[in-house]
Amino acid sequence: MKEWIAVVEDEGAIARLLQINLEAAGYEVAVFQSGEDFLPRLKADWPDLLVLDWMLPGMDGLSVCRRVREIPACSTLPILMLTAKSEEFDRVLGLEIGADDYMTKPFSLRELLARIKALLRRAHMQPASTDQWLTYGTLSVNLSQHQAYCSDTQLELSPKEFDLLRQFLEHPTWAQSRDQLLEKIWGFDFTGGTRTVDMHIANLRKKIVEACGEDCIQTVRGVGYRLRGE
Repeated sequence: MKEWIAVVEDEGAIARLLQINLEAAGYEVAVFQSGEDFLPRLKADWPDLLVLDWMLPGMDGLSVCRRVREIPACSTLPILMLTAKSEEFDRVLGLEIGADDYMTKPFSLRELLARIKALLRRAHMQPASTDQWLTYGTLSVNLSQHQAYCSDTQLELSPKEFDLLRQFLEHPTWAQSRDQLLEKIWGFDFTGGTRTVDMHIANLRKKIVEACGEDCIQTVRGVGYRLRGE
């Protein structure tokens, strides 16, 4: 069965270019001109990957991304965002909202196809959902429900923040470098810098402190981050 990719892009020439090349690469493709056209489709079915333009008529790409991530079944849906915005702040904002990767226009079709292939490969490598918990001190994550808690308080985390916390709980005694976290969470082909890690860690820390009353993530000078000892 072919993997299917949803393309939300209002520029007709770009949408057609993407559809032709993705179909030539063996994917089933559905094109939508706006978020309002795309989101109702998720009530019946969801794609294997979403290619999402930032600048859309009506609801912008960031709002669409946020709405997609609010749907439990789509919490791990790979999202590749396309945009003319190239500043680091914009890239980090898109990733913080829940995008998995980011390409600026104009883009290389060859690189885009390679990134899509990598995102789908990582999605398939994720373990099957089981009712499994990881705990460390007052922190815990439910892998099947994709939920995180501090004691009995649920943490409202972005997908990448959840993945970071899971990585820490899976290796609670390790001091993990920014490069290691970047490769593990974002993938070796991610082109952003390690500042992305620092910004996500800062947001994760803030949410943990608000829920737990203490900072459970320790900065290891010259190395990176780890969980504080129980």
